Amino acid sequence: MDRNGVSRVPRVGLIINPIAGMGGRVGLKGTDGIDAVERARELGAEPVAPARTRVALENLLEKFDGRIEFIAPAGLMGEEVCRDCGIDLMVVSGPPATSTGPEDTRAAAREIVGRGVDLLLFAGGDGTARDLHEVVGTSIPVLGIPTGVKMHSSVFATTPRAAGELAAHFLASAGQPCRESEVMDIDEDAFRQGRVSARLYGYLSVPFERGLVQSLKGGSGATGEADLAGIASDIAERMRDGALWILGPGTTTRAIAECMGVRKTLLGVDCYALGEVVALDATEHDILRLLDGAPARIVVTPIGGQGYIFGRGNQQISPAVIRQVGKSNVVIVAANAKLAGLGGEPLLVDTGDPELDAELAGYVRVVTGYHQESMQRVA
Repeated sequence: MDRNGVSRVPRVGLIINPIAGMGGRVGLKGTDGIDAVERARELGAEPVAPARTRVALENLLEKFDGRIEFIAPAGLMGEEVCRDCGIDLMVVSGPPATSTGPEDTRAAAREIVGRGVDLLLFAGGDGTARDLHEVVGTSIPVLGIPTGVKMHSSVFATTPRAAGELAAHFLASAGQPCRESEVMDIDEDAFRQGRVSARLYGYLSVPFERGLVQSLKGGSGATGEADLAGIASDIAERMRDGALWILGPGTTTRAIAECMGVRKTLLGVDCYALGEVVALDATEHDILRLLDGAPARIVVTPIGGQGYIFGRGNQQISPAVIRQVGKSNVVIVAANAKLAGLGGEPLLVDTGDPELDAELAGYVRVVTGYHQESMQRVA
């Protein structure tokens, strides 16, 4: 309602970065820059942002009892997905090309904010969040639909469905709290030195509801050298079984490879058999080709501070790969300190396949040291 007590139709802005997340399954670490986009297309990458945005919008429309006015850029940056969902909207200018850049996001944000919105939804990753921070800051509520490869920031909903649900709750309740949430992105200087470290760029004002917004990605920190060494020894022993072992990204999985005396990429997905490297920085296609009915295991470690085991930075391990390997052959590894850093929150999955996410939910064993395990819940 407005200040006179008259019911008012809420207005939602939507900006889609149509190339966000395209690099995930083909082993790229993002699609920032024209060269990365073209390389992703050469490798057979398909857009993922439109479909994930559609899930969010459909859930928003299902959960919100009332009319919503939408405003979005033309074409791929919002209009097409809105119309696919049967949404009538106000269209602002947008780029005619199939590829967009940071300036397109910033220009759309300026125009949408200038027209006045109660909530700005955006679909993208950390780079898109940075672009919006430059224009919006904390002046209006903003919520991210997670569609990128790397999402270290705490401005995203846990899944696209959660984004729709949270947006509906926010629009239905004028008193829904917002909090200033960090916009983070990888520190490129640290990455060149072999460390994954996110840099703080600023804050966005984000509607908050526990369980619907992802946490800030934590640094590797002190995980306990004894725990890490124990995990590495435990898994290295298991990897002698002759199966194909698929190791996800991270310092914990890198320690396993170091224990075996073989190479491991820090941010890539790598494959091994009988203690030897089979493929480094493998794409989804590479992994499926190597599987071809062979017995296999997947080793993943939760993202520190967030708890994701699938769907953040390891999209090469796709639903097709997970289904072929089988849930029972997924091995989760994490030092006790990393689990403690989750503050009692569950491990998370966001594979892009809701049925698979539901199958992966429940209690699982996590390797926390040499022949040591703990039970953790996956939600």
